Amino acid sequence: MAEIHPFRGGHYNQSLVSDLSKVICPPYDVISPQLQQELYNRSEHNFVRLEFGRELPQDTVGDNKYTRAATLLEQWLNRGILQVDEKPTIYLHDHYFRFQERRHRRRGIIACVRLEEWEAMVVRPHEGTLPGPRRDRLDLLWALQANTSPILAMFEDREQQIVPMLERETAKQPTIRASGLDSERHDVWAITDDNIIRQLANSLANQPFYIADGHHRYTSALTYRRERRSYSPPAQSDNEPYDFAMMTLVDLADPGLVILAPHRLVRGISRPLLDGLMSKLAAFFEIDRLSLTKPGVWHQLDELLVKTDEVWLACFGPEKDNILVLHMRDTADISVMMPSFHTELFQRLDVSIVDHIILEKLLEIDAAGDETKIHYSHDRQNAVNRVLDQEYQLAFFLRPVKPQLVRAIADVGETMPHKSTYFYPKTPVGLVFYPLA
Repeated sequence: MAEIHPFRGGHYNQSLVSDLSKVICPPYDVISPQLQQELYNRSEHNFVRLEFGRELPQDTVGDNKYTRAATLLEQWLNRGILQVDEKPTIYLHDHYFRFQERRHRRRGIIACVRLEEWEAMVVRPHEGTLPGPRRDRLDLLWALQANTSPILAMFEDREQQIVPMLERETAKQPTIRASGLDSERHDVWAITDDNIIRQLANSLANQPFYIADGHHRYTSALTYRRERRSYSPPAQSDNEPYDFAMMTLVDLADPGLVILAPHRLVRGISRPLLDGLMSKLAAFFEIDRLSLTKPGVWHQLDELLVKTDEVWLACFGPEKDNILVLHMRDTADISVMMPSFHTELFQRLDVSIVDHIILEKLLEIDAAGDETKIHYSHDRQNAVNRVLDQEYQLAFFLRPVKPQLVRAIADVGETMPHKSTYFYPKTPVGLVFYPLA
């Protein structure tokens, strides 16, 4: 089903840019204005200038963040700041990071993957997309004619052929070694042996890929391919550079595949709706209370929420001293309030119940469209503090989604609500990029 290829990757010339920690950056969707400024200050060659450049008040159609990025890319290639490998390569990336006071490693295969329309079910999404980010990534594709950041996708090593193959490669010296934000570390190996590349491609060929992070980038790549085909003379084949997208492929069973829950922070709720929330929740949920000041409160909450065969949620805000633990009484009461075209699997998701029932039906908030009223946090204590500081009125805590559930949702053709998963940490940008020209 899926088809991977090596490619001539672009990367920093380490003889001119020796400290890669100063020039790599996160992907565009987690770069705040403050972080953007910090990255600009870190180095004049920081990749943020290509991935997510600054907008200026005087921007025009001919001079904007996209045209400036294109000019910079050409300059950096001409000056040798960036270079493109001579031989088509598949890259092996070990991403080291800390999570919950432990050291983890996520291993990824960076390759070009043939673009397939969603309905072919070769590349399967689990979340929807929004028009703003799609437009931004498409404009960047047209300006740079390059994939600046890899799409993170998952595969299954059913026969356990790929793991030992990659392990042998790591006995060699990495071609790229870099530090990153938050004590992260990156080792990258270049695989150019035709036999190994062929074995990898064959092992990955008879299965779908599941997009973990990068739905907007993949959708934009599909649009870019359609537009290139319509604007260009008929291609000699379907092997043009724009027929592929750069991906980092991670085994579903990889122990470093960490998914965090994007908890919901909500504001802008009218006083009558807020005052009536408790009685409305009581109609659907049994409500228990955990004292916010009791030692080990988060551990206690996790012990309750681990009951994955039932629907459990948590909320903070209606009572300033307690976290409310919500245990659904009857899923049938909820299912009639859900959009009818969704499967039972979708209707039982924590995020579906919070977004479609509590936020949309009980609090009259458009969970997908009203960005001024909803914020997402992966830190529960931070969420509580922001409610206590009256920056937000309510916080809803979700359980982290397992990779197997992402696969199950994608396999039935469903997509989860917006911001249902956060694959941690984000795959860095600037280690390797894919020139399309």
